[in-house]
Amino acid sequence: MSLRPFAAALAAWLAVLPAPRADAADSVKIGEINSYSRIPAFTLPYRNGWELAVEQINAAGGVMGGKKLEIIGRDDAGSPEQALTAANELVRREGVAMLAGTYLSNVGLAVSDYAAKRGVVFLASEPLTDALTWSNGNAETFRLRPSTYVQTAILVREAAKLPAKRWATIAPNYEYGQAAVRNFKDLLKAARPDVEFVAEQWPAQFGLEAGPTVEALEQAKPDAIFNVTFSSDLSKFVREGTARGLFANRPVVSLLTGEPDYLVPLGAETPEGWIVTGYPWDEIHTPEHTAFVAAYRARFKEDPRMGTLVGYNMALALKAALDKAGSTKRDDLIKAFEGLTFDSPSGPITFRASDHQSTMGAWVGKTARVDGKGKMVEWRYVDGSEVLPDAETARKLRPAAK
Repeated sequence: MSLRPFAAALAAWLAVLPAPRADAADSVKIGEINSYSRIPAFTLPYRNGWELAVEQINAAGGVMGGKKLEIIGRDDAGSPEQALTAANELVRREGVAMLAGTYLSNVGLAVSDYAAKRGVVFLASEPLTDALTWSNGNAETFRLRPSTYVQTAILVREAAKLPAKRWATIAPNYEYGQAAVRNFKDLLKAARPDVEFVAEQWPAQFGLEAGPTVEALEQAKPDAIFNVTFSSDLSKFVREGTARGLFANRPVVSLLTGEPDYLVPLGAETPEGWIVTGYPWDEIHTPEHTAFVAAYRARFKEDPRMGTLVGYNMALALKAALDKAGSTKRDDLIKAFEGLTFDSPSGPITFRASDHQSTMGAWVGKTARVDGKGKMVEWRYVDGSEVLPDAETARKLRPAAK
């Protein structure tokens, strides 16, 4: 993605505004930016997750030997421009030690670029674009969630087992969707040279015209479909595709659809048998995850979603890095994050020094309707380290990183 529209604004901010003030002696401030008003189904449970973790961290003694961890949240409304404004205010006015968060890939890339120019460490919690840690990677940016490449590679393992040879794809027309389709094509062709791609649909994000899109896919007569739509676009695609018989006797491989953030809104309309990545929270019974779920339900009186887990793990990662660094200086934080391993409800997670990508993995399984609700079944967890490229390859994917 080109960030030139923001370059002039960045240069002006960096040139004229005063340096940030030092951290308060008794607290460490983190600036968190996310699309709370634009994508509330994911981001509000996400905020609840990090709020719970911060409460637990501070109750247990805080960070860096007794300092209070304070996360200051800002809404970017899904806009890179608003995210940059928020980042600048957090760094310059609030004096935050780090930046964190973002959801949409284009927003995450904009904040990453800002962080590199300002020399501020940025923990990208949710944006999935591969560019964040590879082609546009920089020393300051680390990413928590499994990337587009990781989740697509996990799905390709399942797609390659299908007899389907003719594939169609549908994805939002921005960096995340483009990368997902590109990865899926490359990886599936490598695993199955006999496949061909016979149709592509590129709706604008949150602008899917479901009728014409479904009709175009049906006319291509694919054997199977790779879907990358999410949020309101996913609901429209499922409803129209079901009504027109697009999914009848046709496998669908779908990124993220097994997450409760999307299954809950789908409800009784959840399609049966889609191969998906997701989060079967109610069937994960490790002690760490069970404790996390119990604490979250007690605090917020609701079930966790994928956003909840990401937000919770984000705060745990911040604590682990701050404790290891022992300071809030840029160089110390970067050194602390590189190779950092911490425990989480989803198991041990490591931030790779080679590309600053964490090894947080994903659950892969199938969708089902149980008692009129969407559910993920026949699932298994795949650690990110199983599908990420090796360290040498990863470094070569980061030409801009210093």
